[in-house]
Amino acid sequence: MDRVSNLPDEVLCHILSFLTSPRGGATFLHSSLLSPSTTTLCSSTPNMKLSLKCPTVANTARVDGWISNALARGVSDLDLTITGSYQLSPKCSKLVKLKLNRWIDIALVAGGGVVSLPLLKTLALDSVGVCPKEFETLLHALPSLEELVLVNVRWRDRDVTVSSASLKTLTIKMLRYDFISTVSFDTPSLVRFKYTGSPEPDFRVVVDMENLVDAHIFLYLCRCHVEEPESEYDHQVAATGYTNVQNLFHGIRNVLNLVLSPATLEVSGLSLGIDKGCGWQAMPALLGNCPRLETLVIEGLIHDVTSMCGPSLGCCPVKVMKIHGFQGTVKGMTMIKLFLDYLPCLEEMRVYVQEENDSPATELEENHGVSKRVLEMFQLYNKSSRSRCNVKLMVGDVLC
Repeated sequence: MDRVSNLPDEVLCHILSFLTSPRGGATFLHSSLLSPSTTTLCSSTPNMKLSLKCPTVANTARVDGWISNALARGVSDLDLTITGSYQLSPKCSKLVKLKLNRWIDIALVAGGGVVSLPLLKTLALDSVGVCPKEFETLLHALPSLEELVLVNVRWRDRDVTVSSASLKTLTIKMLRYDFISTVSFDTPSLVRFKYTGSPEPDFRVVVDMENLVDAHIFLYLCRCHVEEPESEYDHQVAATGYTNVQNLFHGIRNVLNLVLSPATLEVSGLSLGIDKGCGWQAMPALLGNCPRLETLVIEGLIHDVTSMCGPSLGCCPVKVMKIHGFQGTVKGMTMIKLFLDYLPCLEEMRVYVQEENDSPATELEENHGVSKRVLEMFQLYNKSSRSRCNVKLMVGDVLC
């Protein structure tokens, strides 16, 4: 008998649980190559994963056979990339993690039975075709769902609802020109939320996200946001997008930690009727409605400082601020000074130098003069009697 077969069952289970996808698939689909004892162990090994890719139109019966064979041997993590229509089988009831990739058209009824996934905790849909009503049916069949990832989903209707009482993490990445009318959220247990997409959808939060801790909002800037609208349609699109941004921020108002992109700041400013290039004062007006906000992360400083910016910051409860993409420009330093002077609750600020390569040391060498002057200014501020905030200059995770 080989040495592996002589190992204790607990050790074998632990080893099998760390097999990569290709080897895991070989273990399940060609289990006759293993000893009987090892095959038996597969059914009790946790975290077993099968990754299945069919680049041509799939034979549904054959795929069902592969999946059934894998599930019978304890697979709880399934990653499918299948060309053509494919129906989820009711036999998937023991899955804990499911990822469906490109070109799959999801049908939720197979063999006359509704799919039930009572143990599923993670569902990821990447570039798949989905009917919103069937999607709602699917979510209702997932009572244990904790994480949902929707990437470039091809929605077959313009009204989408995400409804789950158990959901804790939601990631949505939409195509730049996705034509979605409404996105409704009924997710009372949500803790982490990340949205990347257009500001045009009508965002509706049915139940308050009272438990929301982290939110990442990255909005696309459309042509009508950066140029003068050329038609009545462009005016309508811009006006609708601006109103919907306010609805989105109202829905996440209980968040503790918020990450914003420069484009998000731009669209948010326009949403409050602030003209392009007129400064950053609109964003604090939105943030002022976030009474629990403690950490604010901004991915770049591109806005101008006006006489209205300072007073508008006085309502922000932010305690920790992180600024990425800092280039040492006069505009950037002016914005940082504004935050330090006017944010009443600010206790710590981390300013991250923009890196153009993978070597923080090289970045410091190329910008040594600027970094030195900026660092001296920060050190002087920290030592001053009016300092209420500890300011740190960072390159990657390295403190300057």
